[in-house]
Amino acid sequence: MSNANQILVVEDEPVIRTALRRLLERHDYQVAEAESVKDSLDRYDMDEFDVIISDLRLPGAPGTELIKATSTPVLIMTSYSSLRSAVDSMKMGAVDYIAKPFEHSEIIESVARIIRERQIAGEPEPASAKTIHDDIAMVDEVEPVVPGMIGNCAPMQELFRRIKKVAMTDSTVLINGESGTGKELVAQAIHKLSSRQYAEMISVNCAAIPENLIESELFGHEKGAFTGATSTRTGLVEAADGGTLFLDEIGELPLEAQARLLRVLQENEIRKVGSVQSRKVDVRLVAATHRDLKQLVSEGDFREDLFYRINVMALIIPPLRDRGEDIMKLAESILQRTCTRLKTPRLQFSSDAIDAIQQYSWPGNVRELENAVERAVVLAESELITTDLLAIETDSSESEPDQERTQQYGQDAGMEATEELSLEDYFQRFVLEHQDSMTETQLAKKLGISRKCLWERRQRFGLPRKKKQTS
Repeated sequence: MSNANQILVVEDEPVIRTALRRLLERHDYQVAEAESVKDSLDRYDMDEFDVIISDLRLPGAPGTELIKATSTPVLIMTSYSSLRSAVDSMKMGAVDYIAKPFEHSEIIESVARIIRERQIAGEPEPASAKTIHDDIAMVDEVEPVVPGMIGNCAPMQELFRRIKKVAMTDSTVLINGESGTGKELVAQAIHKLSSRQYAEMISVNCAAIPENLIESELFGHEKGAFTGATSTRTGLVEAADGGTLFLDEIGELPLEAQARLLRVLQENEIRKVGSVQSRKVDVRLVAATHRDLKQLVSEGDFREDLFYRINVMALIIPPLRDRGEDIMKLAESILQRTCTRLKTPRLQFSSDAIDAIQQYSWPGNVRELENAVERAVVLAESELITTDLLAIETDSSESEPDQERTQQYGQDAGMEATEELSLEDYFQRFVLEHQDSMTETQLAKKLGISRKCLWERRQRFGLPRKKKQTS
């Protein structure tokens, strides 16, 4: 038997199952596969695995049934539309859950963390550790000014000062920043420095929940309130009672949900969908957005009264391109952490790689930097990480041929190439094959993501949305 950690992947979609197996095997895990709970139990001894990764919705029984069948940690995969089911699965004993579609780094980091925690008997990891040191790779191992974050540039130092000040109050906070700058990490820092640090912090991505479910998810519902409401549900706002509620991408909230949220802030009470009774709650709201809320107010897409309610204390996270020498400090920190996590020899950046990192605009900010470094560590064949391993383009004129090659791959690849697809390849291929016959809303729904997330991934992979031809 190999000394490699044993992983069982339970997924009924062959493309996803194969892509996961290949991803895990590249990180030196030994992987077994199954397509259902019954298939898993018939073929394997569940207790022989170190981690079980299972889709939530499977033919026959749901993936949560595996939790009852073994003491092995079960990591549940679910689409964003099943957020409540994911929360329920955690209550049933799942060690964690991952929302589809997920980044390669996200699944690898989760598996590594689960195995590490299982090995460290009697030394449980603090509840905040997952977000603080895994979410966005901004750990300061020496003397953090704010828990989980580093940055010596003037804008970051000013951000740290403001975080410390607002954390000690109960004021509502609005965090502004581009995608990937670490808005949730700032929210975590505010929570951990506040008097509410021992209570729950509930994080909600407003752009990730379908419009028809968001009011029910946030505020809960009574049995029979709508079709499919077979039981009473507690909302996420109520779950944060006594603690902090973090609403990421609050600009994506529908107007109806905005009105309900305003009532929470004004009256400190919630009313479940379908209920005539209200309940008092004590929740500190931290909101975040990458959009201009004032512009949304002027366009009628965001309530003006809610805007002034949440804009009590505003924090601005600078984009990575404006952080000067912090870029290399972050890159070095991420490199050391990645080498440790992937159990590779310590690597270093070549001089040309350093120049490329400093010159690149990093539209995806810290998260893009983390992904680029991890890819380079995986592919490195010597102790030096060179520019080509980072796969970043400092000359925009070179990006066009790459885009053409991506499109050609998506159009020409036959079904026989399915087993070679990574999760990123699968996303690109799906979009290229179906964008002529589906609307953006339909594409997003099929992929289990929001329209915003679909747009961001198009930008990242160089897949511009095709213009509709008018007759």
